[in-house]
Amino acid sequence: MRDIRAAVCREFGAALQIETLTLAPPGPGAVQVDIEAVAICHSDITFADGGWGGDLPAVYGHEAVGRVSAVGDGVANMPVGARVLVTLIRACGTCPACSGGRPTQCGDPGAITPLTDASGAGVVAAMNCGAFAEAVTVDASQVVTIPEDIAPEAACILSCGVVTGLGAAVNTAQVRPGDWCVVIGAGGVGLNAVQGARLAGAARIVAVDISQDKLDAARDFGATDGVLAGADGRQAMLALGRLADHIFVTVGAGSVIDGALDWCAPHGTAYLVGMPHVGTVGHFDPVSASYYGQGLRGTRMGDVVLRRDIPWLLDLHAQGRLKLEELVSGTYPLEAINDAIAATRAGQGRRNVVVMA
Repeated sequence: MRDIRAAVCREFGAALQIETLTLAPPGPGAVQVDIEAVAICHSDITFADGGWGGDLPAVYGHEAVGRVSAVGDGVANMPVGARVLVTLIRACGTCPACSGGRPTQCGDPGAITPLTDASGAGVVAAMNCGAFAEAVTVDASQVVTIPEDIAPEAACILSCGVVTGLGAAVNTAQVRPGDWCVVIGAGGVGLNAVQGARLAGAARIVAVDISQDKLDAARDFGATDGVLAGADGRQAMLALGRLADHIFVTVGAGSVIDGALDWCAPHGTAYLVGMPHVGTVGHFDPVSASYYGQGLRGTRMGDVVLRRDIPWLLDLHAQGRLKLEELVSGTYPLEAINDAIAATRAGQGRRNVVVMA
């Protein structure tokens, strides 16, 4: 057992509180990781706002990088001192989803509850992580090694923001050379969907956002065109030449989801990358979708397979073909995590990162 500092949510919608918690050592199949940096993801904010329910008190945070400090029985090829990404993807490796190469949909992920507060009461390590903390205890399936020469604030974004957006294009949609893509929302996840479409060889990548500055920035990541949000999607695409094969909706707004198929060509598909609050109801014309063979599909964490995809992405970054450092907007100490959350909530920056002292 060890004491760590963590940012605890005790009331939905309230500021997080920095508390000293007790972290359990890793049991069989688990590892303990000292956190170097953890990014603020909109999913953390949605959970902390109560948008997806869940139990309290809880520690959020799931987009992290750190160093293995202890390992449990049965953990192989993950020595103490290894530098690793920490993700929320806990996979049993044997269920139908895992066996079929879809670990993000593992049907039997198990559970680890390693945190207690000063009173001895349990604290939820949310999203299988609880990485808004100095250390975490997670299943060994949730970590993957990374090199020493990448800065922690850049590396941690690989754990969610990069794989979610880029993987939606490469893994879920399987964009092919010559395809036309639309990315709605040019924030951190959207810019990675742009990068994924570019790497896959898309002919046109149309970024859509309310901010002209974000549209201009999206071109640096590979967007070929920009359209201000609010435009008629069908007319905007026809003005460029034709409708899109793939539409990536990286924001969780119901009204945006409702209009996703407007951008879509016959036999095209809109992908729900950003998740709305529970209870959000979408509306679309099933006759049109059926007649034109259009699809509306979800994608979780870009259907990433950690040990397959992370080495590839790190190699692309080393070659200068994948932008990571450019996604980091600001860094904050743990004590200022509420400032980092406020900046993210206000749309200030692509990814704001908490860096541990």
